[in-house]
Amino acid sequence: MMNRKLRLSRVSLGAILVGQILAGCGSGSPDSAESGSATPSQSGSAEQIVLAIGGESEEGYDPTLGWGRYGSPLFQSTLLGRDADLNIVNDLATDYSVSEDGLTWTVTIRDDAVFSDGEPLTASDVAYTFNKAAESGGLTDVTVLEEAVATDDTTVELRLKQPQSTFVNRLITLGIVPEHAHGPDYARNPIGSGPYQLVQWDEGQQLIVEANPNYYGETPGIERLVFLFVEEDGAFAAARAGQAQVASVPQSLAVQSIDGMTLYDVASVDNRGLMFPYQPETGQTTPNGDPIGNDVTADLAIRQAVNFAIDRQALVNGVLEGYGSPAYGPVSGLAWEEPDAAIEDADPETAKEILAAGGWADTDGDGVLEKGDLTAEFTVLYPAADSTRQALALSAAEMLKPIGIQANVEGKSWDEITPAAHSNVVVFGWGSHDQTEMYNLYHSQAAQGDFYNAGYYANEAIDNTLDLAMGAPSEAEAIAFWQAAQWDGDQGFTARGDAAWAWLVNLDHTYFVSDCLDIGQPQVEPHGHGWPITTNIAEWRWTCN
Repeated sequence: MMNRKLRLSRVSLGAILVGQILAGCGSGSPDSAESGSATPSQSGSAEQIVLAIGGESEEGYDPTLGWGRYGSPLFQSTLLGRDADLNIVNDLATDYSVSEDGLTWTVTIRDDAVFSDGEPLTASDVAYTFNKAAESGGLTDVTVLEEAVATDDTTVELRLKQPQSTFVNRLITLGIVPEHAHGPDYARNPIGSGPYQLVQWDEGQQLIVEANPNYYGETPGIERLVFLFVEEDGAFAAARAGQAQVASVPQSLAVQSIDGMTLYDVASVDNRGLMFPYQPETGQTTPNGDPIGNDVTADLAIRQAVNFAIDRQALVNGVLEGYGSPAYGPVSGLAWEEPDAAIEDADPETAKEILAAGGWADTDGDGVLEKGDLTAEFTVLYPAADSTRQALALSAAEMLKPIGIQANVEGKSWDEITPAAHSNVVVFGWGSHDQTEMYNLYHSQAAQGDFYNAGYYANEAIDNTLDLAMGAPSEAEAIAFWQAAQWDGDQGFTARGDAAWAWLVNLDHTYFVSDCLDIGQPQVEPHGHGWPITTNIAEWRWTCN
């Protein structure tokens, strides 16, 4: 197994404060604490485990605003789910069908589901959830929905404005909220039909949840979960001190060992790559007035040469300590990846040939190529607080020097990166089970001045192929089009074609897990927001007395 690490909370509590929090939420009796015996919060049990896996949602836990899109919504149920092999399976839904024109999705739901407050969950709640998510215009991206209508207590029709093969992912990720209890305070006091219910949230510190006694599915094997919101060093310290039974750690700490814990190395599509400004600098700006374009990276030879020169396996070995894999596109390992899009990288000679054929030469002998008035030089921006992206950027820059490209690496805050992201190379991270993300990264219409298609990539032929994928009757029938957009033998957005990005690596998510805790088979995980490791949380079992 392999995994990718979660992006952890901004709050670093440290080992001392971790201990204080655990002492405050422990379920052991005062007598046992005074006698020195371990409480469940310290040693773990079927009654309680502690998870230091980051992922605090600052906006709260409302699926209609985006909660759960990168992992299990925990408090809420979804209509469908994905199993350990990413196959689509039923959850609340007992069946679904799509009309011949692709505009109406009819979903039948189970009749025994109730919310944690005891109220029944009906098709009206499903319709309300989808309509509310569409109205919010939030991160759930249900904008294609015309309306959702409950035709009876167990049947809902989801009527779309246009066919969309990826709409099935909304059924997989959008947690259902109760119409009767969904209001302004819902995000911080969620009620749902999922396996757990919220008990206490101390923002920036911890979240305590308990098994939902009204859950229709398999009774969770762990009664209480305590999520600690600590940074990576705090998570490792808590695990090493026996105060956390699951801890997400960076690759640099995954090489260590902790007595009584096993390292889970879980594969992911959590990728990191260099996004190139695709357009030349013409004075064009985004709707916010930010500059668009870079004359150097607008040159295909530069973009392709970068892709061929970089040694991705060396980045995996050196930066990720081996916990990762090379990335040549945004969907490595998923069913819709095009394997032929991969290139033989770590090839500076081919990179030099590409540059020479493109008219680049070192005419002044300073080691950096020129082409007319242009110098083969650009800036690579990364978020200053992210040590992994920093190391990737610096390592990649060193790999480009021998081929005559000067990459100047700068760490900045996201507030500084955002307006500069359309005219500079940026180390971005993405990764989703939802093909919509690929569409948003490469379709010209997605270039709206934000992080989607930040480089303003535009190729009419690729747009048409992506549109065919999006409008296909089903996820399975769309695969051929998603693959063709990557590389069809003649063109594509990957390195063999337009090379709009230089994808670098897929991170493994690395977790230390107590030897007494059986977490089953993790999925190939998406990008690290949320708690993707908890997707099968109801199946977790404590195996020690």
